[in-house]
Amino acid sequence: MTDLKTLRHMVAAMLLSSSGIVTAQTQPAPAPESTPQAAITIHADTPGPVYDKRIFTQFAEHLGTGIYGGLWVGPNSKIPNTRGFRKDVVSALKTLGVPVVRWPGGCFADEYHWREGIGAPKSRPVKVNTHWGGVTEPNAVGTHEFMDLVGQLGAEPYISGNVGNGTPQEMAEWVEYITAPAGSLADLRAKNGHKTPWALPYFGIGNELWGCGGNMRAQYAADVTRRYATFVKAPANTRIMKIASGANSEDVAWTDTMMQVAGGQVDALSLHYYTVPGGWPPRASATQFDESGWAQTLSETLKMDDLITRHSATMDKYDPGKRVWLAVDEWGTWYAGDPGTNPGFLRQQNTLRDALVAAINLNIFAKHADRVKMTAIAQMVDVLQAMILTDGQKMVLTPTYHVFAMYKPYMDGVVLPIELTSPWYSKDQYVMRSVSASAVRGKDGLVHVGLANLDPNRATTVTATLDGVTARQVVGQVLTASAMNALNTFDAPNVVAPVAFTGARLEGGRLTVTLPPKSVVMLTLH
Repeated sequence: MTDLKTLRHMVAAMLLSSSGIVTAQTQPAPAPESTPQAAITIHADTPGPVYDKRIFTQFAEHLGTGIYGGLWVGPNSKIPNTRGFRKDVVSALKTLGVPVVRWPGGCFADEYHWREGIGAPKSRPVKVNTHWGGVTEPNAVGTHEFMDLVGQLGAEPYISGNVGNGTPQEMAEWVEYITAPAGSLADLRAKNGHKTPWALPYFGIGNELWGCGGNMRAQYAADVTRRYATFVKAPANTRIMKIASGANSEDVAWTDTMMQVAGGQVDALSLHYYTVPGGWPPRASATQFDESGWAQTLSETLKMDDLITRHSATMDKYDPGKRVWLAVDEWGTWYAGDPGTNPGFLRQQNTLRDALVAAINLNIFAKHADRVKMTAIAQMVDVLQAMILTDGQKMVLTPTYHVFAMYKPYMDGVVLPIELTSPWYSKDQYVMRSVSASAVRGKDGLVHVGLANLDPNRATTVTATLDGVTARQVVGQVLTASAMNALNTFDAPNVVAPVAFTGARLEGGRLTVTLPPKSVVMLTLH
């Protein structure tokens, strides 16, 4: 009779897809060694698509302290700022090389009326943020302020338009206000302090039309998308990529309808998927969890691979040339809010577990880089799986921030396909490959290999064969900690931070790496 553990592995082999960029994969036989063994072949001789830097896009919504307090303190604040945006946060984000920022939402976008956020700040109406916490929205950060922020970051703007309770005319006029070189709305923009037009490379045709953006049915949403997209017009010799409101998680039928009806009118289709251990509504703690909570969270994260595979296959039916991007412009962990905080603010701490979630997703996106050209983690500051947490004058970088910094060399690198065989990690009903991996040849000409060991208990030795790579030296960084729920606080900001990695060696053209338990490792081959 097959024992339960063996049966579990057999089922997982059929159902689970790898989190690396895999051209072929097999389930390895149980290794006789005490340290589990994994094997990777990196095919630098057959390079794949570009790992687009826009996969590192950030998301800033008018939600909790994500804007007010986290980014914006106002020009008269005692907190050092540049025209109202705090210098410490902007500097930290600039270090990451943030390529694009999505704004003003999210659900907030589909109740946002852009004219309320221009002109003299004192004359702007104070509204109620009905989606997030029922707090007042002062409209202090509007179009001009947001464009200043992306300018300070050296990033590009991705603006989500109001389809929910706005009109095609309102959306068209916002685009004209931002981009027009001349005319009445250009004159209004100049009157408000910015004579020259801004570039607007990305514009979202609404947000979550299946939910907070209007609770629409797919056919109706596709028709609405066609209508609104018609009026998003770029000035001569410029281009605005139109990003349609795509599916919620597994709703492949939505993708099918949107591509069939509106695929010709848009340049990208979004996908939203959150890692929500315990299911909806979010109720799991961000910091208080056992190994089962660790395994469940990583298992839910690994579903991203299958979701992208299925949505991409559906898009291929209508767009085999992959002209239309799949933009995973909301992803990340979603837990119950931190105790004592406004539940509508979605404030949650960020642990080593979240670092693993980030690395797994970044590896998965490499596998699908032919279709996935943009993704946006939710969110940038103080909300959900944030890069940065603030409290008044204090600021701390999260474990997720450090993973993004480690993967920065991937920006616009060329994906190198890999073959991966991995041991298995299981806890309770959750079974998964313990190693997640990807590789790119960076713009610097060097090969960068991202690895994650999902097993919180055992180190894993990875042996890598390098096809098409002549390497003489390997250097790297590792991110790990003694506890699964280790985190950074304002008083102890470096509990989870990358350090130099010494567990890799090159010998006879092969790379051998010993991954510590519950770790993220980034290697560079010279």
